[in-house]
Amino acid sequence: MKEVLAFLKELSANNNREWFAENKASYEKAKMLFDKSVEELLLRMSVIDPSLAGVNLKDCLWRIYRDTRFSPDKTPYKRHFGAFIAKGGKKAGHGGYYIHVEPDNCFIGGGVWRPDPKLLKKLRQNVYVHIDEFLQIIENKDFKKVYHSFDTEEALKTVPREFPKDFSHPELLKLKHFVVSKEVDEAFFDKKDWLNEVIHDFEVLKPMNDFLNYVVDEYKEDL
Repeated sequence: MKEVLAFLKELSANNNREWFAENKASYEKAKMLFDKSVEELLLRMSVIDPSLAGVNLKDCLWRIYRDTRFSPDKTPYKRHFGAFIAKGGKKAGHGGYYIHVEPDNCFIGGGVWRPDPKLLKKLRQNVYVHIDEFLQIIENKDFKKVYHSFDTEEALKTVPREFPKDFSHPELLKLKHFVVSKEVDEAFFDKKDWLNEVIHDFEVLKPMNDFLNYVVDEYKEDL
């Protein structure tokens, strides 16, 4: 992953089409190395999580080109490589497993990111009704060793009105994403067994994804 990070550092300092065209070979080499790692993660996670059967590598990857139409930042390329391994692929809406490689901002994690409002309501309802089961998952000692808190980006300030205000874990009902992550430094990828560590951390996440995906599957069946 050293070559991947080295390329991304250069890209961050030279985020323009002219430089990218001149260094296309370096990009293709970095992408090949990243894709190879993701492919191994996908193959190994498919054994641990059978719902991933049939998911192709391309279903997990994003293009490096940014959509700048509605952004004040007009730089044409992303500064990171990322992959989301999930049932049906990255756009299917299921909970999955994410790896993000970016200079000074590397992390792994997963869950359900930005569900549509109807699905979000159902996810919250399932957490509310089955709170004991959900707490067993997220308060498991192995889970807590890796993931310390949920992503509270865009979280509501108050509990949604359809739930009682005195609910024992209101912070869970305020979430707009059921996502957890673990930061890693660049030296993490120097370890010979870094892929094994990622697999372990993804495996720890599987029970939460199973809990969430039960709702996602039901929701999709009703569409």
